[in-house]
Amino acid sequence: MERRAFLTLATGGLLAAPLAVKAQPAGKVYRVGILSPGGVPDPSVATAPNLVPVALRNLGYVDGRHFVVERRFADGRIDRLPQLTRELVLLQMDVIVAAGEPAIQAAKDTTVTIPIVMIFGGDPVARGWVASLSRPGGNITGVTTAAETALAGKRLELIMEAVPGAARIAVLATGGPVSDSLREAQKAASALRVRLVVVEVQGTDYDRAFARMVAERTDALFVLPSPILTRDRKQIVERAAKYRLPAIYEWREHAEVGGLMSYGSSIVELSRHAATYVDKILKGAKPADLPIQQPAKYELIINLKTAKALGLTIPPSLLQRADQVIE
Repeated sequence: MERRAFLTLATGGLLAAPLAVKAQPAGKVYRVGILSPGGVPDPSVATAPNLVPVALRNLGYVDGRHFVVERRFADGRIDRLPQLTRELVLLQMDVIVAAGEPAIQAAKDTTVTIPIVMIFGGDPVARGWVASLSRPGGNITGVTTAAETALAGKRLELIMEAVPGAARIAVLATGGPVSDSLREAQKAASALRVRLVVVEVQGTDYDRAFARMVAERTDALFVLPSPILTRDRKQIVERAAKYRLPAIYEWREHAEVGGLMSYGSSIVELSRHAATYVDKILKGAKPADLPIQQPAKYELIINLKTAKALGLTIPPSLLQRADQVIE
């Protein structure tokens, strides 16, 4: 399905009107669990917990007749994930969609029998979740964004190219262990001779986080990949505009709602791929035999309207490399 139509379904109030692409088995009502370390997202926000059910409807599944969804959100409290996973296990899910590394790890630690479809996770082989990408071998399959970690350095280069002379770059993060993306960004910063100022948002207090960025006299902003920061992207984009901080993000959906730049894949596309795996598993496929997918394309999206509002002139060489320029 074309991306714009998919987004319209997700955000335009058409969730109750699925496209009956395929007839589903009669009688069986599948139970699909969705586990996220983030909080409950606004229905209008494109996140995996919102988009995976939409994608299932587009595959012909009807709410209540073919499937029901049980969602569990940790609201940023990673320590809650094991208990939330146990709740899904006790409810006898037919499949669990785990969004983000903490959720994937919690699901893996809790069940070895219920199929798990991962999304947004790091390298599943390195973390011991699967035997290999081509043949996972256990109860986990899905979509990995492992390569996104290596893109952290590229994103840093791109924001510095957009803001020549930037010497101090804020990095917006959530609490918890240092992520692989942050480590990669720190390595790149050392080579690029730029200082990173890591700012952890407390809860949803983005005003305090941005006030610190201003106090630290940062020249630009690098937003780390995170289910929580993805959920709150509208708040982040609004404050980046308010405090006049040029920012780069992971997902194209950030640029589409007003972020200056993004370099990475698409939440919509990855959620659609995850839903196709849920569909295959519900029809009898084994996770052990389903190769783990990776994004096929990484795109540079530049929002020229936002650049103009910031009084920023994007170098022509950068514009020429963009996959899409939003005007």
